[in-house]
Amino acid sequence: MFLGQFQHSIDDKGRLMVPARFRELLEGGAYITQGFDKCLMVLTETYFKEVYDRINAMNLADPTARLLRRLILSNAYPVEVDKVGRILVPANLRQAVGLESETMVAGQGEYFEIWTPTDWAGQMAQISDTEANNQRFSTLNLSSKP
Repeated sequence: MFLGQFQHSIDDKGRLMVPARFRELLEGGAYITQGFDKCLMVLTETYFKEVYDRINAMNLADPTARLLRRLILSNAYPVEVDKVGRILVPANLRQAVGLESETMVAGQGEYFEIWTPTDWAGQMAQISDTEANNQRFSTLNLSSKP
């Protein structure tokens, strides 16, 4: 499982050092694509195929489904971890979210996200607001099994 947050650099060629604990999880293959909140998502091949199957099952006549399909699939690229533990982040994806030299890598369970430090700080500020969290998460039942 991808857990935790890490600050890593991205070089001039667009190569990002993947946190050591994430590398072995990517050995079976992975995909990078645009995320939903001005971040990038890196999904294992297995999880990407699950997401693809769900998207593929959506009604093509639904304009929202087509937009989601375009967001995820037209921006998806296979990635491989090189010998020193880096993945190549395509230029169009770096540009889409404003990645330059520093990044934040945040585990999300089945995948991890790549953020600019500024945008990640904004996310952390949002989830640090206890009062807002009480309202946001009040409808989610985390206390018992479904």
